[in-house]
Amino acid sequence: MTASLPLAGELAVVTGALGRLGPIWIEGLLDAGARVAALDRPGSAASGPFAAVRARFDDSRLKTFECDITQRHDVTSARDRVVAEMGVPKVLVNNAGVDQPPDSGTSRFTIEDMPVEMFRRMVDVNLVGTFQVTQIFGALMTAHGGGSIVNIGSLYASVSPDQRFYNHFPGDPPFLKVPAYGASKAGVVNMSRYFATMWGRQGVRVNTLSPGGVLGAQDADFKRKYSERVPLGRLAEAADLKGPLVFLASNASSYVTGHELRVDGGFTAW
Repeated sequence: MTASLPLAGELAVVTGALGRLGPIWIEGLLDAGARVAALDRPGSAASGPFAAVRARFDDSRLKTFECDITQRHDVTSARDRVVAEMGVPKVLVNNAGVDQPPDSGTSRFTIEDMPVEMFRRMVDVNLVGTFQVTQIFGALMTAHGGGSIVNIGSLYASVSPDQRFYNHFPGDPPFLKVPAYGASKAGVVNMSRYFATMWGRQGVRVNTLSPGGVLGAQDADFKRKYSERVPLGRLAEAADLKGPLVFLASNASSYVTGHELRVDGGFTAW
């Protein structure tokens, strides 16, 4: 390991690899010297950002594996394939999750009429799925000398969504950011503390990285309203997230566990 490559030679597992944030974490780990096992649901299409990362690294550094984190057999099978093809991981990034973008085209409901199935599905993926992956890959780490688990949270684990960010979207009923997302991410933060205290003596550190809003294809009104609420005056960019992840994944944070690192431009500071 060198100062310039803090994860040189280490193997990292990243769930939800093919979507929006997965490629950011993967590229940060690869640029820090790691090899990456990229997990996502069977049949998932690679996003443009993942394809760009894929073009930079061959199979000796980056391999993809199918895994539905809500299915225990899928997780154990993915673990076995990763170990057989790449070795025992020292880093796990639990990124897989579902959210509800305003432009997703999903059905809208008032809070009084919101189906419990919508709430349950989000908790099942974001919280129960993260629990299963942590159980199965974390147990492997405890048996092989330790490692670092980074669970991806959200600023909405700490604060409620400001519905005014979304009130310019047309439609009846108005778009409503659902309560299950923040509730599930708050559960992830607390669960990270649980595993940190459970596995600390086995050399496994468990932390949460909670991003704020990340710049993407959002409309101009949302970007303006959101940025006005952030002390640093903007949404996060990919480069803002990679350093904090590498810090938590590497020995730079060797005495940090059970911590939630908020990378939100100060959003939750007021």
